[in-house]
Amino acid sequence: MHMAKQALQLMDLTSLNDEDTDAVIENLCQQADTPFGSPAALCVYPKFIQTARQSLDKLGLQAVKVATVTNFPHGKADIESARAQTQEAVAFGADEVDVVFPYQALIEGDEAVGEQLVRACKEACADKAKLKVIIESGELKSEALIAKASQLAINGGADFIKTSTGKVAVNATLSAAQTMLQVIKESGREVGFKAAGGVRTAEEAQDYLQLAKEMMGEDWVNAEHFRFGASGLLKNLLAVLNNEQQSNHQGY
Repeated sequence: MHMAKQALQLMDLTSLNDEDTDAVIENLCQQADTPFGSPAALCVYPKFIQTARQSLDKLGLQAVKVATVTNFPHGKADIESARAQTQEAVAFGADEVDVVFPYQALIEGDEAVGEQLVRACKEACADKAKLKVIIESGELKSEALIAKASQLAINGGADFIKTSTGKVAVNATLSAAQTMLQVIKESGREVGFKAAGGVRTAEEAQDYLQLAKEMMGEDWVNAEHFRFGASGLLKNLLAVLNNEQQSNHQGY
């Protein structure tokens, strides 16, 4: 499959802005309906879960999952609050919940709370939703802390580990991705990876896909294991795909 098309179908098309409205989310759903297929999921704030589901269903995009965020964006070390938010998101109908790991607590030396928080949120998801854990790799900075957060999240039952909230100075980087994929590989568990924040072009997307294929194998890279969290990437991928389609039609 063409790389840009593959990247599009592995995207969590995201809108997490304070000024989001039902109309903004309905428009996002329409963007998900492309001639080259649809993204894997739409990621929105919890209050827009139902709007997103209804709009996607109307467009015939029942296969597109609705993802949301909890304990977002600061990753507080409050287990009960994260659990309650996650439970509520699942009750609203979220297919996937992206919870922020208490990364500040880990930086300060508390390893226990992160694993406990992930475990509590995993229990709240039960078998109704996937749990994706945002470790905020740009704030953890060091390879050792990124690896540690990844391990704790996986131990707690994460279905995916995700680089970033997109709300800090440094978001997804290839070096963080490499560390996280290595931890997944060594864990031997069925855990996916999501690069989020700062992946804006087809070229950047290709670098992540290439890395994952080299480390995890070609077949591993599918929507069950690999996602991009992005808002601006779709536009760039569509431009690339439309361009190529025109060139092909002109017989070049």
